[in-house]
Amino acid sequence: MQTPRKAKNERRTTTRNKEYAIVTYVFLALFICMTGWIIYFMQFKSEDFINNSYNARLAKLSDYTVRGDILANDGTVLATTNVDEAGNETRKYPYGSVFAHAVGYSVNGMSGVELDANYNLLRSNAFILTRIFNEIRDEKNPGDDVVTTLDVSLQQACYDAMGSQDGAAIVIDPATGKILAMVSKPDYDPNTIAQNWDSYVAADSDSTVLLNRATQGLYAPGSTFKIFTLLSYLKQGNDPNAFSYDCNGTFEYNNYAMHCYNNKAHGSENLMDAFGNSCNCAFSNIGLSLDLDAYHKLCQKMLFNQDLPTALKNTAVSKMTLEDGASSSLIMQTAIGQGDTMVSPLHMSMVASAIANNGTLMEPYIIDHTQNESGTIVKQFDATSYGELLSSSDAATLQEYMRFVVTNGTGSVLNSDLYEAYGKTGTAEFSSNKNEDHSWFVGFAKNAEGKQIAVAVVMEGVESGGHYAVPATKKIFDAYFGAY
Repeated sequence: MQTPRKAKNERRTTTRNKEYAIVTYVFLALFICMTGWIIYFMQFKSEDFINNSYNARLAKLSDYTVRGDILANDGTVLATTNVDEAGNETRKYPYGSVFAHAVGYSVNGMSGVELDANYNLLRSNAFILTRIFNEIRDEKNPGDDVVTTLDVSLQQACYDAMGSQDGAAIVIDPATGKILAMVSKPDYDPNTIAQNWDSYVAADSDSTVLLNRATQGLYAPGSTFKIFTLLSYLKQGNDPNAFSYDCNGTFEYNNYAMHCYNNKAHGSENLMDAFGNSCNCAFSNIGLSLDLDAYHKLCQKMLFNQDLPTALKNTAVSKMTLEDGASSSLIMQTAIGQGDTMVSPLHMSMVASAIANNGTLMEPYIIDHTQNESGTIVKQFDATSYGELLSSSDAATLQEYMRFVVTNGTGSVLNSDLYEAYGKTGTAEFSSNKNEDHSWFVGFAKNAEGKQIAVAVVMEGVESGGHYAVPATKKIFDAYFGAY
């Protein structure tokens, strides 16, 4: 029979053993978690940290490696390093300003692919004997080349289509997310950026040539935002066949007047007509009928107010802040793409891409693969699906409405035998000067062989979407589909 003291000691021992076991298991779990994190970091995240622009040690790689080339999707050289007899290195860009913002620069900081792939360009996977011989001779090794998704002919077409107008154009392959072209204006010549740097960044300078408007620019979307207003209206259970509106050019509510472009009276319209005509009066009226919380949540799902899912660095966040309690005037403005709403061309091209791809968004990327000097692939960057941005049925509905814009509405310039175009035009006011608006087109096109591209084009300080952005888009579509 146990004495009370012995039983008490056994209970204490059992309690201590349990405590030791708990502590042991906690530390074991922490160790397993830390090990798992280290493995994950090394496998998936280490290169992001190495390639960070704040990593001062990365510049040391240039002491041992000649920066690799940047190539288009067909192997055309977009950036290369020339080395003279004295060993002096000069970065050259054969296409000058045409690829300025897409390819970027590598002096006084970095941008574009030069930044995104800095680590890849400064490491060498040349044949081992080549590296050994270079080390013996105290010579630098050739850096790896970066092959982009950019299409030279399409990039040139976008650049030419923008002309002298400030703004941006971006083209994406909806099936893969590959960025085929990206133009921002005003631009610069990366070959002379070092000489002109001070004038670009001077405190008293109003220059914005270094800003990539395609990814970092934020604009009022104008009537292209009616895509979201239309989708919200339909998803809130409204019957499109029951919609009817008689437009006389002006709609007034609570002492606030909304006007259609040039006060044009569109007359009796169904929902398809209102979208095709880009009727401000009809859509401001639709905005007043919406549940604002559901409207806001739909825009959140469509990538507003969040970082965009893309491999590109330094992308702007689009804003849509309309919520319950907003004034009727702000609701009316927001419904037609004015008010406080701001979007980037990249974001709008992603939305068009998802609609073209039956609701599935492929994350945009600009680097296809890296390769060593002999052309052997070092790393392949595969297409990545973000998932369903909108349902396939919603995408099909929007396709129908966006097709009507081209066949019977404000985008009729895009009718062609080469391709079938879909989209939405937009004119966004940004100042009190009614003769200076931002001109938009957002949409996509496909041909009989199944080739398709999605685009977003914005041209600053012009008159209307139909007069500027649509003809520019036509030049882009014609150049792409005319090649097939």
